[in-house]
Amino acid sequence: MTQLNTRPQTAAGPRRGLLLLMAVATGLSCAGNYVAQPLLGLISRELHLDSVLAGLIVTAAQAGYALGLMLLIPLGDVVDRRRLTVALFSATALFLTVSALAPSGPVLLAGTILTALTSVGAQVVVAHTAALATAESRGRAVATVVSGILLGGLLARTAAGGLSELGGWRTAYWVLAALMAAAAVTLHRALPRLPVTADLRYPALLRSTLSLLREEPLLRRRAVLSAFSLASYSVQLTALTFLLAGEPFHWSPPAIGLFGLVGAVGVLTMTFAARLGDRGHVRQVTGGATALLLAGWLILFAGERSLAWLAVGVVALNIGQQAVLNSSQTVLYALRPEARSRINSAFMTSFFLGGALGSALASVVWAAAGWSGVCVLGSALAAGSFAIWATDHTRHILRLPS
Repeated sequence: MTQLNTRPQTAAGPRRGLLLLMAVATGLSCAGNYVAQPLLGLISRELHLDSVLAGLIVTAAQAGYALGLMLLIPLGDVVDRRRLTVALFSATALFLTVSALAPSGPVLLAGTILTALTSVGAQVVVAHTAALATAESRGRAVATVVSGILLGGLLARTAAGGLSELGGWRTAYWVLAALMAAAAVTLHRALPRLPVTADLRYPALLRSTLSLLREEPLLRRRAVLSAFSLASYSVQLTALTFLLAGEPFHWSPPAIGLFGLVGAVGVLTMTFAARLGDRGHVRQVTGGATALLLAGWLILFAGERSLAWLAVGVVALNIGQQAVLNSSQTVLYALRPEARSRINSAFMTSFFLGGALGSALASVVWAAAGWSGVCVLGSALAAGSFAIWATDHTRHILRLPS
C-alpha cells in the first residue's frame, strides 16, 4: 500500500492534495454526461436526428445517472469504496468508447445511458470524502470535491466544442475515455481504504435505502427541494444550446461551450456557502439560493436578445443551484454516518430525476413556445423549490458525531 493510502488525512480531515485529486477525478467522471450538449447540432446532422431526439441525449445522460445513483451507490456502505470507485471509473471509460464509435442515434443513446450509469463513481468518491472529513470540516471538504464535479460539467462543454473543431464530435469522447482510464489507475493507488459500515445483502440494501426516505423527514424534504432546483437549472442547460445556435446569435459549438464558462463563477462561491453551512447557517443559505434561482429566471427573460442579461441570469442560476446542493449535503451527511452511501443514493437519485425531467420538458417546451416558454417553465420549477424551503420549519442539526 502506498504512503497516500496509509496517511490519508490530518486532524482536520483529508490532506489538500488528496482532496484536489478526488475533485479532478470526480470532474472527469461526470464530464461524459455533459459533453454532448454543445455538440447537439453536429451530432444531429451526422446521425440524422431531429431536435427532440437530440435533446433526449441530454435526458438520457441524466436518467442513466439517476439509475446508477439508485442501484449502484448504496454498495458503498457494504463494499470497499476504493474498489467500487476503480471498477466504475474503468467501466465509464469503456462506455465512452462505445459512444465514440456509435454509428447511429440509438447506439449513441445506449452508450450515453451506460456511461451515465457508471459515472456515479463520482458520488462514491463524494461519500468517501464525507467519511474521511471531521464534522467541523465536512461541508468544506465535500464542497471541494463536488466543485470538481461542477467544473467538470462546465469544462466538458467547453472542451468538447474545441475538440470538435479538431476531429469532429467523436474526438471529445475518445479523449475523455483515455482520461477516465488514467483516473482509474491513479485512484487505485491513491484512495485510502475505510472499513465497511454495513453488512447487508443487495436486496436488503436497496430496501434500506428506501426506508431512509420514510424514516428521515429532513431527507425527504431536501430531496424534493433539490429535485425542483435541478429541474429548473437543467431547463436552462438544455434550452441554452438551442437559443445560442439560432437567431439572433448563430453561435458555433465551440462558442457555445465557451459561454458555459460563465457558470464557473458559481463554483467559486461554493466554498463560501459551505463555510456558512459548517457554522450552522444552512437554512439561510438554502433560502437565499432558492430565491436566487427564481431571480435568475426573471433576468433570463431579457436574455433572448441580450447576451449581457443572458450571462447574468446563467451566473445567478449557477450560484443558486450549487448553494442548494451543498447546503443539502451538509445536513444530510450528518444524519447517519453508517449509512452515508444510502443517504447519498436516496438524495441524489431524487436530485437527478428532477434534472432529467427538467431537460425533457425543456426540449418539448422549446419546440412549442421558444425561449419565453422555457423561461416560464424554469421560473415555475424555481418557485416550487423556494416554496418548499419557505414551508420547512425543521431544525437542521449539524453537529452530530462523525
